[in-house]
Amino acid sequence: MTATQAKNIFVTGLPGSGKTTFIMKLAEDLRDYRPAGFFTEETRSHGARTGFMLTSFDGRSTGVLARADIRGPHRVGRYGVDLAGFERFLGTLRLFDPPPRLVIIDEIGRMECLSERFRGLVTALLAAPAPFIATIALRGNGFIGEVKRRPDILLRELTTRNRDALLPEIADLIRSLIMT
Repeated sequence: MTATQAKNIFVTGLPGSGKTTFIMKLAEDLRDYRPAGFFTEETRSHGARTGFMLTSFDGRSTGVLARADIRGPHRVGRYGVDLAGFERFLGTLRLFDPPPRLVIIDEIGRMECLSERFRGLVTALLAAPAPFIATIALRGNGFIGEVKRRPDILLRELTTRNRDALLPEIADLIRSLIMT
């Protein structure tokens, strides 16, 4: 798929490559379109990462995705995933009614993909008319691999060498999609 045909744009990269920072800058650059969706931030205590928080782009909703101190069956590495809390958070997002002009999600990763509701939401967003931009794990099987192999997405890898050029490229592409 060429950049001029894509309305589903995914950014991947190594952990720590700056995907969340990239998405935050993109959302700020496109704030006039009032992007719907959310971003994920690390939580830290005494310099160590302790988990991940979720925040909607409109600032109305926050939630916990995962924390090191959560016990239970849903785990990724040393983190317990608060699956019920994540799904409650997803229920607060206005992604379809009314239809947004732009949807941005950070991220389609292993933790998020434990949720059947999240996987269904991503599938619906891929088919929806609004441009859909998301970060996605560089590695991953199952749903992550399926999404990355879809013919209706444009996939770009974020690196330290291309991140400054990639931001205006994707922002301009999104503006052109919204204007058509």
